[in-house]
Amino acid sequence: MQDGQHRSHGQHRVIVVGAGYAGAIAAGRLARRLRSEDVAITLVNAEPDFVERVRMHQLAVGQELRPRPFSEMFAGTGVRLRLARVTAVDADRRTITVTDEQATEELTYDTLVYALGSTWNTHGVPGTAEHAHDIAGRPGALRLRERLAALAAGEPVVVVGGGLTGLEAATEIAEMRPDLDVALAARGALGDWLSPKGRRHLREVCDKLGITVHEHTTATAVSADHVTTTAGDIPASVTIWTTGFAVHPIAQATALQTDAMGRIEVDATMRSLSHPDVYAIGDAALVMGPGDKPLRMACATGGPTAWQAADAIAARLTGTKSPTIPLRYFNQCISLGRKEGLIQYVTADDQSRSAALTGRLAALYKELVCKGAAWAVANPTLGLPTRRRGVIQRPAPVPHPTTANAG
Repeated sequence: MQDGQHRSHGQHRVIVVGAGYAGAIAAGRLARRLRSEDVAITLVNAEPDFVERVRMHQLAVGQELRPRPFSEMFAGTGVRLRLARVTAVDADRRTITVTDEQATEELTYDTLVYALGSTWNTHGVPGTAEHAHDIAGRPGALRLRERLAALAAGEPVVVVGGGLTGLEAATEIAEMRPDLDVALAARGALGDWLSPKGRRHLREVCDKLGITVHEHTTATAVSADHVTTTAGDIPASVTIWTTGFAVHPIAQATALQTDAMGRIEVDATMRSLSHPDVYAIGDAALVMGPGDKPLRMACATGGPTAWQAADAIAARLTGTKSPTIPLRYFNQCISLGRKEGLIQYVTADDQSRSAALTGRLAALYKELVCKGAAWAVANPTLGLPTRRRGVIQRPAPVPHPTTANAG
């Protein structure tokens, strides 16, 4: 796998920006669907290794994660890696601007797969950016790791946010560092979206780990030594902010049609509604699921949207019928430390069912899901034999609407 962008005469240039779960799967799947002599696939990412984002809470508490270099994952596929940060997208001119340590460069595409994903969302709460830690990516998790390692016994740690990320962070820290005073501040009741069985188990685990839970508590400010909330101040030597995700801001600064959050609006094949040569996947896309409800930002969403986009692009270029992949949920997998877990079974539109798997078996299940997600990146066709098809139709440039029509 070479660094940079190369194009032989007549090749269709596909650029994938962002190599999280969605972007990496899409690049690999395209490479296995199309002939390399017909298509040049470039994957742009700032880091040379795949980051298992679902394990950032493990990294933060000092656990070592297996390195997954893209050079090995994409060896022999023809995918070319460009190590750089994406700093701009010009959807009308079909170019992206990338910057690395040496230079800034403009790359031209025929098809763009936008998978820049998301980061933490401070919601503008005063002091959060200055004093809180995030685990939305490896840099934040490593900074938190260093800070937690420096804490003395008895020091208070506050996790703000009672969603999946917050629950996993609080329980992982409490299990690994039982000498710390770990608290969780949740805006609603603890696990209020779970089934009764799920809520009971979650509370039992938090009690067993000694986690102080502040329910119906909204953080309004973060300081160096405490979190200000609607229920009063909570002491905090370290504050971890897990109140949801915000998408990368680049898309909203382009002519691409986006929603209020900056997610690119797409059709059922993940194709941009305003720019047909752009596909958006993962957290960066506004994808409608069962019941015409937007799918949540999650690894569980990223994989299927990547499969859909890659297959749609391949079909468009090879003149074959584009399959439609059902986009639905089956369960929510929550690790509660290394020894406990919670698998909440859900409806297609992500509403909790009464059934839930708990305990050690659930922890093993979650570990298998994490390993399976990483395996799917290296095996984007899910291990099935594939046939690389030749490009038999080269789509003519599609006129773009004026930027006045973009959201």
